[in-house]
Amino acid sequence: MLCIYHESTDPYFNVATDEYILKYLEEDCFMLWRNDNAIIVGKFQNTLAEINYDYVKAHHIAIVRRMSGGGAVYHDLGNLNFTFTQSGKNSSLSDFEKYTQPIIDVLQELGVHAAFKGKNDIMVDGLKISGNAEHIYKNKILHHGTLLFSSKMKDVSESLRIHPIKYIHKAVKSIPKRVTNISEHLKVPLTIEEFTQKIMNHVLKTFPGARLYEFTEADKKIIRKLRDEKYATDEWNFGRSPKYNFKRAIRTNGGVIEVNLDVEKGGIIQDVKIYGDFFSEKGVDDIENALTGILHDEKTIREALERFSLEKYFKNISSDELMTAMF
Repeated sequence: MLCIYHESTDPYFNVATDEYILKYLEEDCFMLWRNDNAIIVGKFQNTLAEINYDYVKAHHIAIVRRMSGGGAVYHDLGNLNFTFTQSGKNSSLSDFEKYTQPIIDVLQELGVHAAFKGKNDIMVDGLKISGNAEHIYKNKILHHGTLLFSSKMKDVSESLRIHPIKYIHKAVKSIPKRVTNISEHLKVPLTIEEFTQKIMNHVLKTFPGARLYEFTEADKKIIRKLRDEKYATDEWNFGRSPKYNFKRAIRTNGGVIEVNLDVEKGGIIQDVKIYGDFFSEKGVDDIENALTGILHDEKTIREALERFSLEKYFKNISSDELMTAMF
């Protein structure tokens, strides 16, 4: 087994690395890695329905869709991620408890009363410290999980807080759970770097043939290509969302504006209705038509509206306020 300390903190590059070690490296792998501020969305989720868009935008939090299912999770540098890949004879490789057990062993050695609970969580005293997900590719499994060590809990909660009536859809929805940081339960204080070292040492000691591995320049070249052409694209992170209906009303100096969108699979706006008590010289038909058939994405919508003098359509309502009503 190849054991990798992955030093990158670029969320797009790191999620691409998961795919790389699954599909391109023949040997089984164990990897420890951290992301700078990011929300990692499950493969089958409606991205916009999982995030607090205004908070995410204001705090420059990256959004990345991973290749595995499950719910959305917040990552920062206080969160340690672990990944296993393993080959086998068939897709019955999936075993959440098997891949979380080495982590639980280390935590228990540190005096933390950790246990596997439910279908994919590690819990401490009824609080979640780890969520896990898996993906099968041919005869190989990717298992990855989070480890909340010293994350900023305000960012965890605020970035994933979404108004419950904004989106109506059938996508897999994250189920909020009470969470805690591992650092709060340690008998003897550790840095996240020391904690990382303890996990790696345990895996190197307990898995036959385990040895340290560093990515070559050839490895990194393929990972960068995956990053740039897939994981850093809006088409992957937002455009693969399932069909949903969106509704949001906001109050502005020009009055209340309410936006209703029917969005097809892939994030394409199928129908638009704009209501409110604002004043308009030209009405809203031109705006509704301009938004129909385009991606429900801020950059795309801004570009579509650039040719309009919006003051004539929404008196005393700024373009930024209009955008706020659409996400």
